[in-house]
Amino acid sequence: MKHKNSHLLVGYWSRLRKGRAVPDQTDIDPRAIKRMLSQVFILDVENPGRPIYRLAGTSLCERFGFELRGTGFLAHWDAQSSLALTSLMRQAIKLNQPVCLSSIGSAADGGLVELETVLCPVSFNGGEPTRFIGLIQILSDQTLLAGRPIAFQRLAGSQLVQEDEPLPSYDNLPPPPPPGSGLHTLRQHPRAPHLRLVVSQTRPAAATVHFADQSARELFKTLDAGFAKPETV
Repeated sequence: MKHKNSHLLVGYWSRLRKGRAVPDQTDIDPRAIKRMLSQVFILDVENPGRPIYRLAGTSLCERFGFELRGTGFLAHWDAQSSLALTSLMRQAIKLNQPVCLSSIGSAADGGLVELETVLCPVSFNGGEPTRFIGLIQILSDQTLLAGRPIAFQRLAGSQLVQEDEPLPSYDNLPPPPPPGSGLHTLRQHPRAPHLRLVVSQTRPAAATVHFADQSARELFKTLDAGFAKPETV
């Protein structure tokens, strides 16, 4: 994982478990993750082939150009990535482990950015894990999108995440979101510790991206030829 908020979310998820395989969604407190709340979402994966946003922060909705709640998580991904993501989410639920996704996002007219998505499995009302608390961060220069929403995504790599040793504190976290932003229906909880994360990674096999926009296809084709595998954290 590359972004410090990814580490923070997984650390918080780990603290909430309290000896359980996964925490429960009802344990989540927005105050513990308030600095990144507008980028956080809850994903319902009762049917892993059709994951649905239950809740989504305001920044994410702006990033994709519409209200995400009730929409499909896989709607912006190409076909090959969607198949890989379905398998990864099933594996994360089975192993009770978070998964980190590296991807490339593109606006409809071709601006490219690197994205990091973390999915941490949670249960709901004490049942089996059928949901994820997740976070999406842009890692590269988002001005390349020129203010336009992300229209396409392609998976570049994945990592199953395990805990290791504590991380040093971060001193330059982004400011809290303004009042009224983020996930309003989640309860509140103290801040979680930081963790260092050890991962294994695989990169899905190359495949043609089936986008109608020729410019986006050419950009992804160029990217596929030169994109390096993400480094293990």
